[in-house]
Amino acid sequence: MNNEKLKGGFNMEQKSETITIRKDTLWKYSTFILLGVVILGVIFYVLPGKSTTGNVVQQPGQQLPTGPTALIEIDTEGAPIKGNVNAKVTLLEFVDYECPFCARHNAQTGPALNQRVVAGELKIVSMDYPLPFHAQAQKAAEAAHCARDQGGDAAYYEMHDLLFTSGVEGGVGAFKEYAQQMDLNANEFASCLDNGDNAQLVADNMAYGSSIGIQGTPGFLIGDGEKARLVSGACPSTTFDYAIDAVLNDEEWGVSNCQPTV
Repeated sequence: MNNEKLKGGFNMEQKSETITIRKDTLWKYSTFILLGVVILGVIFYVLPGKSTTGNVVQQPGQQLPTGPTALIEIDTEGAPIKGNVNAKVTLLEFVDYECPFCARHNAQTGPALNQRVVAGELKIVSMDYPLPFHAQAQKAAEAAHCARDQGGDAAYYEMHDLLFTSGVEGGVGAFKEYAQQMDLNANEFASCLDNGDNAQLVADNMAYGSSIGIQGTPGFLIGDGEKARLVSGACPSTTFDYAIDAVLNDEEWGVSNCQPTV
């Protein structure tokens, strides 16, 4: 857009030029406004975390895909594990501790999954996916790994649950308080967190998640530990039961928008 100040006058040629410039300016503003509306629509209605499940919203009349979804090779070596390492079913979760849908999943579906862990049918493997617009998510993820450095996988999942139930709004100061509640060595934990000892691990987890199809949180891959299928969003426990039972029974399965496709 021309930044020069337009001069007034009664010359017809100048008047016509002025009108032309104003129409052009109006067109540019209209274009910017339209682009803004489109971008806001994507942010608020399409990106994961903007529906009731943290999943893409199905539009009226839109047909869900049918048939089993794609198998994806997964590598969980070195990641925290809850449950029997030899359980037939592996659920690999990618979490953001500041994501409200991750917190919902942990509170509403987590207990049902834990029952299947106790039964020996399922093991849960956790990786990080801290979304960049969540200010506390990165350090929260690091805090869980700092706890693990001291107390192993049990301490990791204790911190994992504290971060969801007690919240991350307090930032690093709150995470240090959680460590004290867990009777961890406070100085060692503070040093780990302040120095970013696990920052690269968290970044590597996120990059790996993106490489295998994770686009938002919560995101899950459910399978036999080597190959798995994707489940996106804070789906109800019935969705996870469907997927877990299918893997236990060596059946084909698929989920789209939390709905079975087989």
